[in-house]
Amino acid sequence: MERLTGPEGISIRALRSEDVEAVAAIEREAFTTPWEPRTFAGLLDRSGVELVVMTDATDAVIGYSVLWCILDQGELANIAIAPGFRGRGLGARLLEHVLERARARGVRKVFLEVRASNEAAHALYARFGFEEVGRRRGYYERPQEDALVLVAAIEPAQPDDPAPHSGDTPTHRTERRRG
Repeated sequence: MERLTGPEGISIRALRSEDVEAVAAIEREAFTTPWEPRTFAGLLDRSGVELVVMTDATDAVIGYSVLWCILDQGELANIAIAPGFRGRGLGARLLEHVLERARARGVRKVFLEVRASNEAAHALYARFGFEEVGRRRGYYERPQEDALVLVAAIEPAQPDDPAPHSGDTPTHRTERRRG
């Protein structure tokens, strides 16, 4: 994956092994049941996984996402922006990029789970065409809460479509239940 650079020196590129600790630090700040660094490291060479980071002008990691792609379906497992960079439209830029990567891989539907109380995330996802298709009762822990299952249809890529890019707009990640 090439490096895509946008305004303010913000870039999106593939996650590398040297990014794992920074991604895990954002994960710990963003979620009550964070993934361990070894989880991210174990995904680096796994087929069907899109791992991307968003970096600032100094190449410091300020956000990341994890997308599973299986045949024509995807699951947005994680998307997060570091606390100091939230509210600037970076989450939306990252989500747009992830959906373009899914589209380029032939994904036709992207699913995700989100806390029922996370209204900011609901609004962001709705802007990108996600609709509620279910509810998982008691899915999240710390605190106990339902997850809404959302899905977005992805139009197939056309041969003359440009490579995935970043536009400008807000932020979030889906939080996976840990056991």
